Amino acid sequence: MTFLRLDNIKKNYGDASVIKGVSFAASKGEFVVFVGPSGCGKSTLLRMIAGLEDVSEGQLYIDGRDVTYEEPAKREVSMVFQSYALYPHMNVFENMAFGLRMAKRPEAEIRAQVMEAARILQLEALLERKPRALSGGQRQRVAIGRSIVRHPKLFLFDEPLSNLDAELRSQMRVEIAKLHRSLGATMVYVTHDQVEAMTLADRIVVLRAGLVEQIGSPTELYDKPANTFVAGFIGSPKMNFISAKVSSVSGTGLRLDHPAFAGGSLGVDTPAAARAKVGDTVTVGLRPEHLTVGAADPVLSLTLDFAESLGGSTQLYARQSTSGTPGEPVIALTPGRPELKPGDALKLGIAPGHIYLFNAAGLAL
Repeated sequence: MTFLRLDNIKKNYGDASVIKGVSFAASKGEFVVFVGPSGCGKSTLLRMIAGLEDVSEGQLYIDGRDVTYEEPAKREVSMVFQSYALYPHMNVFENMAFGLRMAKRPEAEIRAQVMEAARILQLEALLERKPRALSGGQRQRVAIGRSIVRHPKLFLFDEPLSNLDAELRSQMRVEIAKLHRSLGATMVYVTHDQVEAMTLADRIVVLRAGLVEQIGSPTELYDKPANTFVAGFIGSPKMNFISAKVSSVSGTGLRLDHPAFAGGSLGVDTPAAARAKVGDTVTVGLRPEHLTVGAADPVLSLTLDFAESLGGSTQLYARQSTSGTPGEPVIALTPGRPELKPGDALKLGIAPGHIYLFNAAGLAL
């Protein structure tokens, strides 16, 4: 059942077009993440759903009701901001109860709602503390609790973990995922962090310059990116791209030429052969985690620039080993700690099923 629907939503500021026609639908109880680089319009789109920004064109529906021009208070949504926005003179209980008091709810109901939210978020021992006595993660949980007590139809999160350090972000991701499971509520979450998107989302909406690049589950976007932008944005470290020329096409196979390939060329068996011709420029995509060091049948012949030890794994930064203008650097992520030093020859292999091909326009072949 469709719970949230955007039909060709646009947002203009004078002559400047920020959101250029976004359409998607979310089911009841679904966790949807808007992801994209800074300035892509994801927070603006979230604020339009909340009613904090006017819709220039298009229609917006929540739970089957057209709320395109409805006031924020009547939409039954609750928003958690990047800044905690807690009242410093109020304790945790009063901060969480504030919205209910403004709605003139009975005192018994307020206490019951706040105590239930505090139990869910493990804040019971902190109810008498002021915000200044809380850690960043605790403050963010209070801000989320303030949303929970209202029992909204839709939760909106605007980069809620950006102010936290790496360890707290990891902890809060788990907390938000558990919260979603326990409440069963529909949630829309904005982030520029693709790790948050991959770990939290049922579906991801990838945005760029006010347009949707692709919508799908995390695994769909990782395994079948629609274009080089999505392929490079989803995955950490990002996908490696090598621009190559098609030197031959035969049946279901292509031969691609580039100095970085072992022997100067790479043969790929792919159904995409029917959509390519000799002389075409194609982009070869190789994920760092799919590259293997010391393969018997290497795909890439490179020179190591730097090895970055991560403890249980190592990131290898390499470049073309041939003379001439160096191309884009290549990153390989390998388990363990290979005994390599800068300047060493680096032979990398990859399973055939993990080679991605994109045409000259950047679209997946």
